[in-house]
Amino acid sequence: MFLVFKLLSSLPLWLLHGLGWGLGWLAFLLSPTYRRRFVANARQAGLSAAQQRAAVGQSGMLVAELPRLWLGAPVPVLWQGRDHVEAALQGGRGVVFLTPHLGCFEITAQAYAQAFGQQGRPMTVLFRPPRQAWLAPLVTQSRARPGMETAPTTLAGVKQMLKALKAGHCVGLLPDQVPPQSQGVWAPFFGQDAYTMTLSARLAAQSGATVLLAWGERLPWGQGYTVHVEPLGAPLHQDLAQAAGQINAAMETLIRQCPTQYLWGYARYKAPRAATS
Repeated sequence: MFLVFKLLSSLPLWLLHGLGWGLGWLAFLLSPTYRRRFVANARQAGLSAAQQRAAVGQSGMLVAELPRLWLGAPVPVLWQGRDHVEAALQGGRGVVFLTPHLGCFEITAQAYAQAFGQQGRPMTVLFRPPRQAWLAPLVTQSRARPGMETAPTTLAGVKQMLKALKAGHCVGLLPDQVPPQSQGVWAPFFGQDAYTMTLSARLAAQSGATVLLAWGERLPWGQGYTVHVEPLGAPLHQDLAQAAGQINAAMETLIRQCPTQYLWGYARYKAPRAATS
């Protein structure tokens, strides 16, 4: 499998995105369960039929671009809001980056690692190993790069992230990912309650870190990506349930900027799984 990924990584980004568009539609047409969830989630957020169709192909691009991002040559990256990152780092405190399943979320951590992480302020990203055993070594190797570290989705990983923040470093989280049972609260997301992690709010509160919102826009025709960064705005509420709702609202705002690049097929409203140590 590594050889296949390595061969695919040499292809131009526009070709990978074209293949991904086809794969996205193939999965949509062949899997009734995926299709129903995709359409239900998109409708819940108010997407038009045209936006839903565009999002189907974009979801496939997300998968097809991974070989290039993990094993291939660097891709073009633009920044919008880079000054927010620079200001946060100059403040001397840690930074919590919150990124939804929007656009290319792999590129946000990579772009930070290349631009800032190699200058002594690395980013630690929360990492859940793939369920497929054959994929684990590939993913682990691909994310081991200068300026970026990974933390497992365990208590030890949480302690690792908190330690990084207290040292003035950065962490990256996908706050719209469903956490294990007892590690979240139910909070509205596009008008429907979704089990939402409290980890990001707890990390920010315990470390005094700055919270920034970030996402990677996939540019057309394989031109690369634009990493968008903006401040959260109001400080996170001390009450975890209200903080979770605040974060969900912030994620909605980001997603509405480019709804066709959100991963609507993700089971956002599912019940949480049992926690593991």
